[in-house]
Amino acid sequence: MTTPDFNGADALIRMLQLNGVQHIFGLCGDTSLPYYDALARLDHGMDHILTRDERSAAYMADAYARVTGRVGVCEGPSGGGATYLLPGLVEANESSVAVLGITSDVSVGARGKFPLTDLDQQALYKPLTKWNTRIDRVDQIPHAVRSAFRAMTTGRPGAAHIALPYDVQKHAIDPAEVWAQPGHDHFPAYRSVPDPAAVDDAAARLVAARSPVLVCGGGVVIAGASAQLAELATLLNAPVCTTVSGQGSLADTHALNAGVVGTNGGLPTTRAVLEQADLVLFIGARAGSTTTEHWQMPSRRTPILHLDVDAATIGTNYRTDVAMVGDARLGLQALSDAVALRIGQRPADAVDGQAIAARARAQKQAYFAPLASSLDRPIKPERVVDLLNRLLPAQAIVVADPGTPCPYFSAYFNAPQAGRHFITNRAHGALGYSMAAGVGAAIGRPNAVVVSVMGDGSFGFTCGELETIVRRGIPLKMIVFSNAVYGWIKASQKTGYGERYFSVDFNRTDHARVAEAFGVKAWRVEDPAQLEAVLKAALMHDGPALVDVISQELQDSAVPVSHWMG
Repeated sequence: MTTPDFNGADALIRMLQLNGVQHIFGLCGDTSLPYYDALARLDHGMDHILTRDERSAAYMADAYARVTGRVGVCEGPSGGGATYLLPGLVEANESSVAVLGITSDVSVGARGKFPLTDLDQQALYKPLTKWNTRIDRVDQIPHAVRSAFRAMTTGRPGAAHIALPYDVQKHAIDPAEVWAQPGHDHFPAYRSVPDPAAVDDAAARLVAARSPVLVCGGGVVIAGASAQLAELATLLNAPVCTTVSGQGSLADTHALNAGVVGTNGGLPTTRAVLEQADLVLFIGARAGSTTTEHWQMPSRRTPILHLDVDAATIGTNYRTDVAMVGDARLGLQALSDAVALRIGQRPADAVDGQAIAARARAQKQAYFAPLASSLDRPIKPERVVDLLNRLLPAQAIVVADPGTPCPYFSAYFNAPQAGRHFITNRAHGALGYSMAAGVGAAIGRPNAVVVSVMGDGSFGFTCGELETIVRRGIPLKMIVFSNAVYGWIKASQKTGYGERYFSVDFNRTDHARVAEAFGVKAWRVEDPAQLEAVLKAALMHDGPALVDVISQELQDSAVPVSHWMG
């Protein structure tokens, strides 16, 4: 069959190009050959990053989107490739991150005839993405891509999926059908302002409150609303707490930042900030189980205000006194303006929010410092966090897997500026995220030092991407907490199941030697006194580097997880 002058695969590539796509993460397959050929033939300016696993491609696209604010694009073939891509799209969708997954599919005419790799991709992705379709005719391709970009970048951002059959990619299409809607290449594409009456009501309540507390989720970072948040918090002299995903809403050094709250990374000192609140404003946060310690904090007696771009989020878990539906940046600016008009009405005995936040930080540091300075073996994870806080340059990005690293970095990592400088996959918490996501972050923000921190369980999921890192020359710095255990589960077995440990321990791997076999500069550290020198050397290395840290098992540590700390 001769290739038409302009076919469906060409249309797909041009549509991505017109939507501002600069990088595509993916893995080849038989059903993807036509659009791989289009990528090879056409002058499009996009860079395709070949990965070793479709899951990794999706995680790379996720972190890339988080640090750039542009749509992340990943692709994979039919059958197993389509199933492997799914975990990353689920994570992105639940984290309100715009990621497009493109899977090639069997030919339309082969459906139902038991061809190899046939499955109902549209049904598979439907409940797990914001928008999803399967192409049947070549003329549907441009509209499908436009619809996907519109869905991903408007309202609450999310993931989209397109299934593209093999034969449709080769059919001829009129190039005039190929056009893109300006503005859908980034998220949020459009911003909405909350109802002014709701804003006025919320402002009056905030001003009247003696001790208001602001709780910020990932929506603040996604909206780029840090300056507006700082303005409102300063006007009210109100402490700010963040969710795990909301880290970066304020600089960790800001005088009103009290730190992360909740079961993962929260400490009694930050819980106390919420306990003394007489009003809580949730901003871009879903008030889920982790943030609220299973809906215990704030208490049900505390009046609640809520600002979120997604109306379905508000009132789900807490009775809400004032609901404000809109963009976090515009909503916070409107609130600040309304509060400024009333600020002279603040109660005379209003609590000093800076003092509350300072006390929380001081108490946290008093708890953290002796653990961070300990020379005990195995190495305490707190020592790693403390050294990175001191050694990392400004604008660095830390990407943490959800196991051992997440609670430590949620509680103790300090970024000196606001914005996206800490990434973790807290929506579904799949292992194997950090290394791949670190690649995406490094490609999306090439001038930043990116550090991927992971447990050895996660390393086992994803170490094949070390080849990708070396092949592409990505200067990712990696730290493996090596404790030879699925620590989160073992810690739960310790506290909840009478220390009946079952099927959670495994043999220790020499991760440094594995990394060296792939061509990565690597070190193995057992002595805590040597850790600083090794981390300095790894950060100074001009290519990818890995440090294998023989670390304390999670169930034996002072991990900041509320139901283990008591």
